[in-house]
Formats: sequence, structure tokens, C-alpha cells
Amino acid sequence: MGTFQVELKKVVDDSYEIEVGFALEDKLIADLQDGLVGKIHKFAVITDSNVKDLYGEPILHRLQDAGYQADLFVFEAGEKSKTRQTKEMIEDAMLEKQYRRDCCVIAVGGGVVTDLAGFVAGTYGRGVPFINYATTLLAAADASVGGKTAVDTPLATNLIGMFNQPEKVYLDIATWKTLPKREVISGLAETIKHACLGSKEFFYYLDEHMEEILSLQKEACEHIAEENCKIKYHVVMKDERESGLREVLNLGHTVGRAIETVSDYQLLHGEAVSIGMVAEAKLAYRLGYVTEQERDAVIALLDKAELPIRIPEYIDRDALVKKLYTDKKVRDGKLRFVIQKGIGDIVEFEPGVFATPIEEQVAREIIMSI
Repeated sequence: MGTFQVELKKVVDDSYEIEVGFALEDKLIADLQDGLVGKIHKFAVITDSNVKDLYGEPILHRLQDAGYQADLFVFEAGEKSKTRQTKEMIEDAMLEKQYRRDCCVIAVGGGVVTDLAGFVAGTYGRGVPFINYATTLLAAADASVGGKTAVDTPLATNLIGMFNQPEKVYLDIATWKTLPKREVISGLAETIKHACLGSKEFFYYLDEHMEEILSLQKEACEHIAEENCKIKYHVVMKDERESGLREVLNLGHTVGRAIETVSDYQLLHGEAVSIGMVAEAKLAYRLGYVTEQERDAVIALLDKAELPIRIPEYIDRDALVKKLYTDKKVRDGKLRFVIQKGIGDIVEFEPGVFATPIEEQVAREIIMSI
């Protein structure tokens, strides 16, 4: 009997560019022609039923007009579609159209699309390159940056997935004009979250310019897109695989994700996160990490953004407390929360630890107060 050592040490450069601009479809084609993904000439454009006509098909036709082989793969819009079944459906459709390892995935849409398509790309053919073309403020703020891809299951959200970095991200601010106002507002929750955890200056910018942001004024939109990327980049750069610091990006999500699921997705992701931010601000005040004025400022800014700040009456609060235990931060059966420190910072409970255990009774009392 003997052993054989398999040496597989390697250094991987997963760096990529995020381009912020307006009407970037032609820039995408130009980048492909300039070798963004090498010599690949076959593209799977993955989108949802809301984005298909607006941006999915136009990008498909631009690819075909440029001489590339491309097909459109469409699934029903909404968080309910972010499942293993949808992933399987897309993969089977790609196999049927003879897609192999010599292809690239282009995700065109919001957070559900980029999460799902990035996961497809990470496992299809044991991994093919992909590009994110983000068409919502929510995707620009969160889902399309950082490389976290996943699907949901009835038992948990985002626990089945992988870290998979794109070749490039396009944040097309022009697409925000075609969003329903509710979707724009939903995207602001992640933006406010970033300000709460990473920049007091950005927090007060949002407070002072909310009217311009809600009316989608060009300069304000560019600024919040760039600030979102900057704040998230500084976190992801230090902790790509969520071994510690990256947990701070879950601020407001322990309660938020649970509300989103228990509402049966009647609430949009950002709407649920907003309520989760209210819960977190109240918890941070109770634990002594924010002042009463800071707590009220966070809640007031969410309200100013026209986001919900109360749990809807139709949500079963006991079911909500129970759902908290499906959160990915749970350890040894104990609830854990990320807590902000003042405005623009996060509590580090010990070196590299950014979430703390909270007794169920405390979480219940906070939830019952909202």
C-alpha cells in the first residue's frame, strides 16, 4: 500500500471590470469583439419574462448581427423562479441546442437572473465564463457584484450555490427608466444598507438627494451606482468567500429574507430587507451600538425612500420567528445577527467575527414591535 500526493497549487486571478453607464448594449458587443471572452462565438443569453422584450431580445439580435451564434433562454420572472428546477430547465434547453464548454453565458436582468445564470455558468460543462448585464437598481446595488450565485429551496434561501466571478459587469442605468417605480424603490433598500454599514457620508447624501434619486436624475443615479460598487468592493476584496467580513453584507437580511419567504414573495426583496433593516436598527439600539437618534435616522431614511417599515398584517409573526432559523448565519442552532455601529460602520465582536448570537426571545420581541 502507498500514497501518491496530487499537487494542485495554483493562483487564480478573478479580477473583473464593472462598467457604469447608459445604453451599454453596443459596448458589450464591442468588448466581445475585442476579446473579452477570448475566441468564444457561442452565447447563451439568459433572462426572464419581464426583461425578454426590453433587453434580452435586443442584445440577442445585436450578437447575431455581429456574427455570433446566440440563443435566448427565458424563465418566468420573480423570486419564485430562483429554484433548482429552473436551473435544470435552462441547462436542459442549452444541452438541446448543443451548447458545450465553448460557450459563454450572458445574464440580462435583475438579481434573480444574475444569481441563477451565474450558478448555471459555474456548473455547466464544469464551468463556462459569464457576463452580467444588470437592468435593475437592486442588481446594480447587490446581486451582480461579488460573485455569489445561488438558488432557493423551500427550506432555505441562497444556501445552494457557489462563488463564481463574472468576466465583466455592465450596470446600464438607462434601464432603470423602464422599471416600475416599486422596483426602483426596492433597489434602494440595498443602497441604504450599504450606507449604513460602510459610509456615513453616503447615508447623508441619500437623505439629502432622495427626491432626485426617486425621479431617476442622471447624476444622482450614477453616484449611487458607483458608491454601491465601491462599498461592496471593499468588503468583497477582503473576503471573497464569506469567511468573516463579508457577513456584514447580510445586514438586515436575517429578518428580511425570512419576511420575504413568509410573505410568499408578495414583498419584493428590497421591501423585505427594508423591514429587516428596521428590525436590525432596533436591535442595535437595544444592544447599545446605535443611539436613539441614529436608530430613528435609519428608519426615517427607509421611510423617505418610500420603503415599508412595518411588517404587513397578513404575515404570521410566529411563522416568521421560526423562519429565522433557516438563515445561513445560524450556527449550532443559534440565531446570529450582523449589527451596525452608529451609521457607516459594523460591530466586529472579535477579530474577524461580524455576527453575534441573539436569543430567540429577543428577536421575537423586536419582531413584535414592528
